Amino acid sequence: MSTKRPSKIVPRPGDVAPSRRDAKGLAGNFRDRDLLDLAHDINECTLQLPGVCTGYSPHGCEPAHSNFSIHGKGARIKAHDNFHAASCHACHAELDQGRRFTYEQKMEYFVRAHERTMLEYFRRGWVGVTAEGRRVK
Repeated sequence: MSTKRPSKIVPRPGDVAPSRRDAKGLAGNFRDRDLLDLAHDINECTLQLPGVCTGYSPHGCEPAHSNFSIHGKGARIKAHDNFHAASCHACHAELDQGRRFTYEQKMEYFVRAHERTMLEYFRRGWVGVTAEGRRVK
């Protein structure tokens, strides 16, 4: 596990800046590998799908992206990287390809898991809020 944590989310080479637009006038989805990598340092699955979840991942969870258009998901396009949940492999597979739950149930489970994941990142001090380069207390 790495001990280095980003102090703030910084665009990486290849990220599409909000001011850059594609041919349709739409900005590209937000991408940040460091943000996604935080999920690997969480061992407790936040999706916790009934009858599916393994609960604990000794080698860390996977960042499971949202599958919902309200989070930037489109045909062959992943949602914005900030819309992910720390998930065990079994829950991630069920969320993406499984048929055990309805669309609405998957959305409900994902939103809850996303909130748990982001709260855990804040609690551990891995993600923070800045204003003009200064941490807001």
